[in-house]
Amino acid sequence: MNDDFDFDFDLDELTPADAASEDAVDMFWSGDLTALSHHHSAPNGSHSFVVAHDRSATWGIPGAPEVVAIAVARDLSQFTFTLETSYHASVPFAQNWLAERGCPPERIALLGNNHAKPADDLTLQVEQQIRTSGTRYEVLDTHTSDSDPCETWTLARDSSAGQAPVRVFHEELDHDAGTYTMREGAFADEGAARSWLDDRSGPLPEPPEYSDHDGAVVRARVARTALARSAGSSAMPRAGLDTFRTPPTGPAQRPVQGRLL
Repeated sequence: MNDDFDFDFDLDELTPADAASEDAVDMFWSGDLTALSHHHSAPNGSHSFVVAHDRSATWGIPGAPEVVAIAVARDLSQFTFTLETSYHASVPFAQNWLAERGCPPERIALLGNNHAKPADDLTLQVEQQIRTSGTRYEVLDTHTSDSDPCETWTLARDSSAGQAPVRVFHEELDHDAGTYTMREGAFADEGAARSWLDDRSGPLPEPPEYSDHDGAVVRARVARTALARSAGSSAMPRAGLDTFRTPPTGPAQRPVQGRLL
């Protein structure tokens, strides 16, 4: 693993349980990963969960996601392991994927203080909503931009929405302030959402539930809870959006959500 990946998978005495796990390990050894957060299960260490930024993705297909979630399960009786991976445009979706595989959400917060910070309470609330959403959102598409504007978006279908079920989660980084915002937009269908993403002709339309009085109270409470939980670790690295770095060559790159400063 490269020097920037400061997490030990502890696989030296184990062999891959299947071809997919073997391929995943080979990819990581040749990749360019920076660990943003991780959790190692206790007491027997049978599971590990990692959120990482894959810098090699910034030189690949334009718009490709740069945040990778990694889940390792070790069978210590058989001396084997399985390794699953999933790429995401933003950190909260990566954390959600890991939570669905058994990782306590509160244990996968960003490490250190060198990440971009959430700009406001609404950002905290939207991120918390994504992290704890279970299988609520079906991701339809994503895009990551390393140039101005430095942003990511995730297009998803909300199975819990009674109105405007297609949602856009838009994340934008403010380099100068060292902060980022996450906003949720609601659309009647995928075509309307893609039209907004293409032309940005108006503000991102708020979900209908945001206008409900009770919904506003709930959002405020969730935002306060998220803010309290984040006091120790600030923000999480965002998929490629919060990792501030100087690229070796090529087009300008952006930091990852919770990107490194």
